[in-house]
Formats: sequence, C-alpha cells, structure tokens
Amino acid sequence: MEQLKRMALFATVVDRGSMVGAAEVLGMTASAVSQQIRKLEESTQVSLLHRTTRKLTLTEAGASFYESCAQVLALAEQAEQRLAELRDAPVGELRIAAPVGLPGKLLSEALAPLLRAHPGLSLRLFFHDEMIDLIERRIDLAIRVGQQDDSSLVARHVADWRMLLCAAPAYLARCGPIEDPQQLLGLDWLSLSTDRWQQVTLYGPGGTQQRLRIESRVACNNILSVRQFTLAGMGVSVQPEPEVREQLASGQLLALLPAWQPAPIGIHLVTPRRDAQPAKVRYAIEALRRSLLAP
Repeated sequence: MEQLKRMALFATVVDRGSMVGAAEVLGMTASAVSQQIRKLEESTQVSLLHRTTRKLTLTEAGASFYESCAQVLALAEQAEQRLAELRDAPVGELRIAAPVGLPGKLLSEALAPLLRAHPGLSLRLFFHDEMIDLIERRIDLAIRVGQQDDSSLVARHVADWRMLLCAAPAYLARCGPIEDPQQLLGLDWLSLSTDRWQQVTLYGPGGTQQRLRIESRVACNNILSVRQFTLAGMGVSVQPEPEVREQLASGQLLALLPAWQPAPIGIHLVTPRRDAQPAKVRYAIEALRRSLLAP
C-alpha cells in the first residue's frame, strides 16, 4: 500500500514539474516529497529522476515507470469518482427481496418513478417467503413481515398492516352468516403453514380476546396459494388487507367479523448494515416507505 502511495506521489511530481509543486497539491513539505521519491528509488533500485537546481528530468526508466504510475493514479481517481456517484446518486444495480404475496402494483408504484428519474439505475427483484441470506445473495434491501430477530441486520419498522378474516361470497352462501367468533371453529380453514393445527387469536371490542384452536383443511407455505383457495370458495383465511384490497373492493372476497380481527403484522425494510448506505438504497427506502404507508 505504501508503494502505491509513492507511485501516486511520483506521478504528481512529474505532472507538476517539481517537488514544490507536488508538495502544494499534496499538502506536504517539499522535503517530505523528496524523501518519498528517494524511498521509491531505493525500493525499485532504479534512478527515476535527474535532479538539478533548475528542474527535474525523467530518466528513461522514470519515463516508462511514470506511464504505469499515471495509469494507477487515473484508476484510483475513477474509483473514487465511482464511489462518489454511488454515494450521491442512485446508480448501479438495486437488488431487492420481497415476500411472494406482496402486490406487484405496490412495488411498481414505489419504484417505477425512481427508475424513470435515474436512467443509470437498474432493478433486480427476488421474491421469497423464506428468510434468505442478504449478504450471500448480495441483497441491498429486503421487505419483511413480522418480528425480526436477526440482530446482525438492520430492520426499519415502517408500517403495521391490518390482517383480515376473509372468505369468498360463494363459501359464505354455503355456511351461512358468521356473527360470533365461536362459529369460526366449524369452518374450513386455509392456513399459511404446513402444520395441521393452528392457534388464532382475535382481538375484539374493549380489548377483549378470543383464542381459537383451529384445524386447517388446506395448509401451505405460500400466501398466494392460500389466497387462490380462498377465492375459489374453499374456506376462510387470514390475509393482509393491502394485499387483498382489490378483491375486497370488487366483492371477490368478503371480510368476516369486522369487530374481531387478528393482530396487525409489522412491515420492515431490512438492510445488512445501517451506515454508509449508497444513494440507491436510501432513495429506495424512502420510496418504499411512502408506498407501504399509503392507506
């Protein structure tokens, strides 16, 4: 590393034409610059400069060495400029992981304006319900739901989504109106789990609670499949309200027992680290925060 510094210093001396000129640029004394050049010559065992009282002249070896040093200096400046661009402007590839059930519309409304405004930015989306290794997969930002226990990651809580008991009109037409939480025990349950039995806690008026132990008729580890079975009239499921908003508005799904609902689920934006975030991540966090908080 010291040798690289001396190479950059040597290129600056040649560019400025003197030790004094280089010293002014580098914030050093002329004697310190001269000392570093001498150490460079000692380490390479080659004379690089002819020194006279009036000027410095490159030796043949020095002229050849200067070309390499100038290239090293130019590459270093390019690297520094690239880092500054990444720090100050959204450029490069933005890699985001999200749950499988997250609406594509939510992501496009948040990120499409960012992509339009910054042509140097590209996007890679990875949909997973399991907890993937963000560092191994080079994920810049992950959208995750529920409690975040991994202390090595930085989780920013941005919203709480309402969870609703949902069923299709066709299913309710067969089972009749549901007016009390206890009636839920006799229904067909569609669960986001591979376990047959589930504990469901409902919160009602005045802080009251109802705990139900329900048996799943259909259980799977993919929320989209659970939703499709619900839309097909196969039973009742718990769904995040923003993800089924369009189906509720169109009447494809109905919300049961509005006064009794499961606890809301926390939405987090997770990054591998908090400090020194590149601009692409900072901009994406702000865009997604606004979108996830939208009513």
